[in-house]
Amino acid sequence: MTTSASLSATTSGDSHAARERGGLWLMVAGGAMLGTLGIFLEEAGQSPFMAVWFRCAFGLLALTAWFAATRRWHELRLSGAARVAAVSAGVLAVVNWLLFFEAIERTSIGVATVVVHVQPFLVMAFGAWWWKERVSPAQGIAALAALTGLALASGWLDGALTGAGGSSRYLGGIALALLNSVGYAALTLIALRARSVSPLALAWWQCSVGAVALVWWPLTQGWPAAGPAWAWLAGMGVIHTGFAYMVLYAGVARLSAGRVAALQFVYPATAVAVEWLVYGRALSASQLLGVGAMLVALGVAGAERTRRL
Repeated sequence: MTTSASLSATTSGDSHAARERGGLWLMVAGGAMLGTLGIFLEEAGQSPFMAVWFRCAFGLLALTAWFAATRRWHELRLSGAARVAAVSAGVLAVVNWLLFFEAIERTSIGVATVVVHVQPFLVMAFGAWWWKERVSPAQGIAALAALTGLALASGWLDGALTGAGGSSRYLGGIALALLNSVGYAALTLIALRARSVSPLALAWWQCSVGAVALVWWPLTQGWPAAGPAWAWLAGMGVIHTGFAYMVLYAGVARLSAGRVAALQFVYPATAVAVEWLVYGRALSASQLLGVGAMLVALGVAGAERTRRL
């Protein structure tokens, strides 16, 4: 009986380890896919409003196809507080995407993406403020390191050392990315409170809200000319909103909250690397140092959260 119990425990442990490994690779794949989003935006050559509408419309098609294939329509039927939360999250998500795309146009793919990823620390701060959650010393130090890294990654030090500062357009882009980060923190808090709504159902509602709310833009401003732009725009919806979200959420379901937080570094790291490889736009030494500080801080915060859970 002891041998049987030992074999059962070993099998269970191996199964759990395999599930975690699968979740890790899914998270890495999803983050890597999202890291190419800026390339699609630049190659499409469209305004943020046009890009966001296409992302919502094609994302909606992709997610609807997934719900149809898996026969999980019941997840989309919401009522009461759940529906209010989903619609509110949808409005917030659309505003966030508009801010993010505008920030990319004013700064760069890598800088805007890195600045937005101060969001986990904002969630931690909001949680401590609103819900009186305890912040450990390690988390506090990680947050300070992340803010320092953010200042470096934004190019602030380079401007101060050269006396050039930054153009109003560039600084405006940094401000939009920071505002976007605040919005994503709020969106995360809504998702945490709306636990009765599955993550993919929430994404479907976000795309639905965006597709309806922004359809006036292509109708009044005109559709993109037939050609490659349509493929890039469709890719933003199908790949970066439909497929990437499916992969990411499948990974999230297999991992602890702490490991999920730590793996968020894949997205900004990929965005920085892809921009350098495709366009030859590399960050300065101080900016790379800032990115490194933020990624290490994110890892520390994630590890600390895992330990406390």
